Amino acid sequence: MLLVKTCLDTSKIHGIGLFAAEFIPKGTLIWRFTPGLDFVLKKKDLDELAEIAKSWVLRYAFYNKDEGGYVVCVDDARFFNHSETPNTDNSEKADTIANRDIQKGEELTCNYFEFAANAESLLGEKL
Repeated sequence: MLLVKTCLDTSKIHGIGLFAAEFIPKGTLIWRFTPGLDFVLKKKDLDELAEIAKSWVLRYAFYNKDEGGYVVCVDDARFFNHSETPNTDNSEKADTIANRDIQKGEELTCNYFEFAANAESLLGEKL
């Protein structure tokens, strides 16, 4: 669940992006997995979904090996775009933290390869 104020807007990186709606100081916790709001969809359950639902999960969720499934965010966190020089970092617990001060109006970015076992396929969706 996002823990800072954000908004969606057109991204220079890809399609729609997630933007800071307030100043975010370095070290601020931006996103944390929140049971009851975010959830993990196991691979076996993904196979039981209708094709349109399965394709949505594969586009917006990230695969977490430790959880053995796809992490589905219920909020706009799914609009984080990838960057090789992101303004956030992901901890081992998959928390997302500002790695520098982020200005209001700046796009929030992350490095998919820090946390998503399916990073390459997520990037393929954005090409």
